[in-house]
Amino acid sequence: MLAAGDSQRVADLMRETAAAELLPRFRNLAKEDIRQKRPGDIVTVADVASEQRLATGLAQILPGVPVVGEEAVETDQGLLDLIGRRGERCWVVDPLDGTSNFSKGRDLFAMIVCLVQDAETIAGWILDVPNDRMAMAAKGQGATIGGKPTHVGGKPRPPSGFIGFKVRKEFDRHLPPAQRQTLGNLTSLGCAGREYIEILSGHRDFSLYRQTKPWDHAAGALMVSEAGGLAERFDGAPYGPAGGLRSGIVTAVSTETMAKVRAAVESVKMPLLAAR
Repeated sequence: MLAAGDSQRVADLMRETAAAELLPRFRNLAKEDIRQKRPGDIVTVADVASEQRLATGLAQILPGVPVVGEEAVETDQGLLDLIGRRGERCWVVDPLDGTSNFSKGRDLFAMIVCLVQDAETIAGWILDVPNDRMAMAAKGQGATIGGKPTHVGGKPRPPSGFIGFKVRKEFDRHLPPAQRQTLGNLTSLGCAGREYIEILSGHRDFSLYRQTKPWDHAAGALMVSEAGGLAERFDGAPYGPAGGLRSGIVTAVSTETMAKVRAAVESVKMPLLAAR
């Protein structure tokens, strides 16, 4: 586990990194500062610089603990194996979550860090960079936003949530009207970190993703669980940071909300929502 003060050191490092590497480049990127890793998936110089600074700082907080960063994995897929190793720890880092928004000048982006031990997420941090909101959680110790404890739970309303455009389209197209009305507004912010903060803040009730990249979801899933909600893979197993990258994840503020989302998924029976 982390020593006293280490959690705050991580939070301070994230804010320092955002101030040095992200905010000065926001709405100030040149064309050559943006490139495609693959069709539809871009990276900027801000992503790379932020990850390098985070890796350096995290090595000082926990010397010898490796860093699994989103951009580093692009060049070395073997780094993913570190997340599932028993008896070992690693940091998992998304240096700029919401890169597409960032590159287009939209103020919906975040920074995510988590600590994994024995293939379980034991601590997580999400910084909503434009609004300087920090969410933190430690396994068995609850979750906070801005240093204040946060709790989630079902509300007397159709649960609203975050899902991708293609899934939302299929829900609207194929769900019987009565069942569609059991769910509220469905949207996406294009930034998993910001979406998790909105769920923790009580503004949304669930999220659903087909891809389960650990740098996007490990911290948020821990936070929602520590706040009283739950996080499951599409096959019903509890979410963990190790495993396949396309096994799906649903986070929900209550068992009732989870049941409604799962019922909708089962009714649509989309191939893209099949458990992998």
